Amino acid sequence: MDQDHLLSPVSLDTVIARARAQSLSAMLRRAAERHGSRTAIICGDVTWSYAEFTRLVDALAAGLRGLGVAPGDRVAILARNSHAFIALRFAIARADAVLVPVNFMLNAEDVGYILDHSGARVLFADAQTIDTARAARVSGVEHLFGMDGENAPPPTGVPSWQTLAVDAVPEPEQRGGEELLQIVYTSGTESRPKGAMLSHNAVLWQYQGCVIDCEWTSGTVALHAMPLFHCAQLDAMIGPALHVGATNIITGSPAADNILRLLSTHRVTSFFAPPTVWISLLRAPQIDQSDLSQLVKGYYGASIMPVEVLRELRERLPALRLWNLYGQTEIAPVATILFPEEHAHRLGSAGRPTLHVETRIVDDAMVPVAPGEIGEIVHRSPQLLSGYWNDPERTADAFAGGWFHSGDLGTLDAEGYITVIDRKKDMIKSGGENVASREVEEALYRHPAVSEVAVIGLPDPRWIEAVAAVVVVRDGHFLTDADILAHCGSLLSSFKIPKRVIFADTLPRNASGKILKRELRDRISEEQRHNA
Repeated sequence: MDQDHLLSPVSLDTVIARARAQSLSAMLRRAAERHGSRTAIICGDVTWSYAEFTRLVDALAAGLRGLGVAPGDRVAILARNSHAFIALRFAIARADAVLVPVNFMLNAEDVGYILDHSGARVLFADAQTIDTARAARVSGVEHLFGMDGENAPPPTGVPSWQTLAVDAVPEPEQRGGEELLQIVYTSGTESRPKGAMLSHNAVLWQYQGCVIDCEWTSGTVALHAMPLFHCAQLDAMIGPALHVGATNIITGSPAADNILRLLSTHRVTSFFAPPTVWISLLRAPQIDQSDLSQLVKGYYGASIMPVEVLRELRERLPALRLWNLYGQTEIAPVATILFPEEHAHRLGSAGRPTLHVETRIVDDAMVPVAPGEIGEIVHRSPQLLSGYWNDPERTADAFAGGWFHSGDLGTLDAEGYITVIDRKKDMIKSGGENVASREVEEALYRHPAVSEVAVIGLPDPRWIEAVAAVVVVRDGHFLTDADILAHCGSLLSSFKIPKRVIFADTLPRNASGKILKRELRDRISEEQRHNA
């Protein structure tokens, strides 16, 4: 029988493209086929093997389709870390929908903006976020479900996420490749966050790079304590770990005592945290009673790790090998890596581009700067976002000149190692001179009584911007303005010495551990106006 008429060139192209397409859902299915009996997820009293995990994902995806969720529809999660979060993350992909993870620290107005802007049709929330979810619901959200937390039941008054799970033959994925997988809203400095659109390919290229460069293996036991709504934990850590069949401990509490308990109890071998959390572990009294002998791989990122803290980590945890991961949401998120063996001679460096990333340091005309000169860090990579959701103007700005503009300032040495100097917005212009806040912070961290510090620029009638240091003093120590200024005077040029020293009990930070310098600037500036 002549079957030429059954297969046109267009349909053949479509069939081949579908057969070749990468998808997040297929990645998990392959992992389950390879590692079915291995433990995939532990969260509180919940434990799933890879086989159990992927069966649950199939059942939840069938339930989402039964709700009428169509390919490309947006589904939002507003919740702390839990087994439910990671199951829904993969079920949304298996249902060919698009994940919108939402920062659980936002207020109802900001959550409502993200739900409305993304056009989310379904929203999941846990007991701690359900009130915000109810207050933030917009007309486009048709369904609200409650989620289990870590050893906590789902909220009352709404159907549980588990009621979605239905027995059904899993349908093959229709979406993958360059089609949209997730919209992650950045915690940037603009008045409204941008929705970074990340495709299946972008995220999976990222996974492959992290598996190789971060040495993920099936024997890894990883603790995931940073928020899963953020790309760092979701796509640099737990995604690559599931890719290779590792065991994953999930917790919703990043408190030092909880982290140290879980590291010991589960004999964790791998842990990621921003510098603020690593500092909190070093300062916690429980660290001396915690067995961390199995912890051999440590990752840090989200913000710059002070050199003095790195030295302290190496002294306290000599078996720990450290990786510095630098990047941002828009590159899914890892762009450069400093490997453990490179730390000894390059403390403070962000390393070199990871496997699938090309990076340059350029001036305002997009001309590469000479080694040692400051310029903007720009990238090219298949990991990059496809653009900002419903925001062509900011998309065009971000890709001006054919490279993605990170907004970070840095230098490049002769061997290609990058040092991140500052965010463009955090470079302080004081009295006509540029002052990198990081350089001043590094100097302050060398004082033995300084626990944490943030250096910001404040409006000043004489200097235009005055260098200001906000200092948290270590427990049991005492510092004065004069102590800080004398210390800085011995290490820094005169124009870099803080004009103001402000002592604080804590520094404001977002859920991913970044210090909120804009909030500090606004708060202190408001206090100045009030006291004037």
